[in-house]
Amino acid sequence: MSESAVIVPVPEAEPVVGEFRASLDRSAGWGVPAHVTVIYPFLAPDRLGLDELRRLRDAVRSVPRFDVSFPEVRWFADTVVWLAPHPADGFRALIDAVWSAFPECPPYGGAFDTPVPHLTIGDDAALDALSAAGDAVSRRLPVTASVQVAHLFQGSATPGAWRSVAELPLG
Repeated sequence: MSESAVIVPVPEAEPVVGEFRASLDRSAGWGVPAHVTVIYPFLAPDRLGLDELRRLRDAVRSVPRFDVSFPEVRWFADTVVWLAPHPADGFRALIDAVWSAFPECPPYGGAFDTPVPHLTIGDDAALDALSAAGDAVSRRLPVTASVQVAHLFQGSATPGAWRSVAELPLG
């Protein structure tokens, strides 16, 4: 089954988190780079026509470009270790803009009342492996980035299947 997502790739984080994501974050195996999720799941690929892509581009363009730092490792319970963006306001603005333009696509399918912008290091793996990854990554922080584009990614749970199909510049 093919899906789509709107993400902000953070290539500056790859040297810090890449080796851990390779074994601890299944999306890395699917071909998804280190990123902050804006909206997942997004529209099914067969529902993404020119009008939807224009609406998505307009929503992303409504958010100004911004600089961000990832200065600390955090946890969701003891199952997900992640990098916290600071400030997170730019990511929140992107989430809000895309969600407002596509109200049928709540972040994470509506599973959380308030989505938390984050860059996953690892999830649903052995606690000792996640802890070791978090400790190793924390010694290499901060990661800094300039966020200028989001991407529309599409793919499936097949290794290497996810690809960027549209680059979406911020304002």
